[in-house]
Amino acid sequence: MEKLNLLWIQGLTCGGNTQSLLCAEETLLNTFLKKVNLLVHPGLSLDEDLEKTVEAVLKGDVRLDILAVEGAVRERGKGLYTVLDMRFDEVLRKLCGVANYVIAVGNCAAYGNIPALKEGSVKGLQFRFTERGGFLGDGFRSKSGLPVINLTGCPVHPEWFISTVLQIASGRPPKLDSLGRPKEFYTYFTHDGCLRNQYYEWRVEAEVLGRKEGCLFYRFGCRGPMTRSSCNRILWNGVSSKTRSGQPCFGCTEFDFPRENIWETKYNMGIPAELPPGVSLRGYIMMSGVAKTFTPDRLRRRLLDEDD
Repeated sequence: MEKLNLLWIQGLTCGGNTQSLLCAEETLLNTFLKKVNLLVHPGLSLDEDLEKTVEAVLKGDVRLDILAVEGAVRERGKGLYTVLDMRFDEVLRKLCGVANYVIAVGNCAAYGNIPALKEGSVKGLQFRFTERGGFLGDGFRSKSGLPVINLTGCPVHPEWFISTVLQIASGRPPKLDSLGRPKEFYTYFTHDGCLRNQYYEWRVEAEVLGRKEGCLFYRFGCRGPMTRSSCNRILWNGVSSKTRSGQPCFGCTEFDFPRENIWETKYNMGIPAELPPGVSLRGYIMMSGVAKTFTPDRLRRRLLDEDD
């Protein structure tokens, strides 16, 4: 089977998603490279490669199967660079028009996020935060008929990106949710698969960061119960996640990342100001009282001795 042609281009970005892809597990990355012909990638190509490749693609000399866009887009303004004497937004619009699939890699490309916080002309490809439209407009569809495929995260997990590309290569493009995200990775909450769930259910709070015991939601602002991601099902580097390492989930796959006071849980009259989806105020009060009263003793102890 012929390899897919993939072009990766950057808008307003810190380059974190590029770094994330380069840190993919070796076996997965090798499988990816067997299926994909990287026309251009900012971490693996020279600047002159971008000019030549974009020109060939826009002339129709080279087929563009997948356009991966990292970073937000500033409309009609100075970007990180120009290509073929055109502004970045001009080139991007033309490339999106000829690509079979368009993938927004990371939160900035999907929602605008950090670059869009203080500048109204900065947008994600098809959203600005949760407002539909974005840079390409709500009605945009790539040549495949799909809208922009949004792979959110700051950065996105490399396996989510590679698996999405491999699905396309197999002729089975991903099914998307209402925000254009593949359901396979964003149907779940970060909370699903978290090893601290028993502490959450019995309301045993983590006392300090970096330990294995205690739930990080009640004191340290963990967004796991409200954030859609597969971080605790598809581990980073196949090893760990934020909550497994003793840090709270910061909700980096959601449109409102980053937030202020990310290591703090806000309370109103002793109740978290924001409850997980589907949890009623009345239900929380009732279950919280029961849990605190009947917490198993084993959950109050350290899992490992201090000297271990």
